[in-house]
Amino acid sequence: MQPTPLILVVEDEPAIADTLLYALRSEGLGAEHCGLGGQALERVRAGGVDVLVLDVGLPDLNGFEVCRRLRAFSQVPVIFLTARNDEIDRVLGLELGADDYVAKPFSPREMVARVRARLRRAAAGTGQWQARGDFAVDVEGHRIRYRGRLLELTRYEYAVLAALLQRPGAILSRAQLMQRGWDLDADSGDRTVDTHIKTLRAKLRAAGAAPDPIRTHRGLGYAIEV
Repeated sequence: MQPTPLILVVEDEPAIADTLLYALRSEGLGAEHCGLGGQALERVRAGGVDVLVLDVGLPDLNGFEVCRRLRAFSQVPVIFLTARNDEIDRVLGLELGADDYVAKPFSPREMVARVRARLRRAAAGTGQWQARGDFAVDVEGHRIRYRGRLLELTRYEYAVLAALLQRPGAILSRAQLMQRGWDLDADSGDRTVDTHIKTLRAKLRAAGAAPDPIRTHRGLGYAIEV
């Protein structure tokens, strides 16, 4: 028998929290509540949480900061719940690794439907993020996050970085990197790999990577530390 999914509601307004807990439990879902971001991080670390409903305006930590810290160790689906409906806030939340965004006031039935959609997606194995230290890789979606931040990668940048992340610490030659997800054509060569490593390093620096996680091994190739 499958265990009942557990939804963690992180909301500091008791009336909203009670409404959500009642709606979720009425639909046969497990639901717990905490009112602080720090408590939420500890609860997720303890394990067993299937979806996080996360308010942005928490009294201790901003919800965006909670999500950023969370993505350093967990890929549990996050649905932001907030009174702020500006596009820039939605974009920021999604870039930090959130999976959905609901603005207040909201329909409890809609929230339950969104939670169930996240559970179905997880059960189907689509959009599953595989943790690699500070990185997370969505193989099916060809996406990579660094410390919760989605990297804007070209097709070949993704191929190079994903190949390195398959074997953290292992040295891969330029030829090996080209063989993994690369379309070999007349213009491809060692310098092509070097160019993509250079642009990857720039994007990782922009995402806050210091020191550089990609290591150059002269005459051998490249490796990544996670």
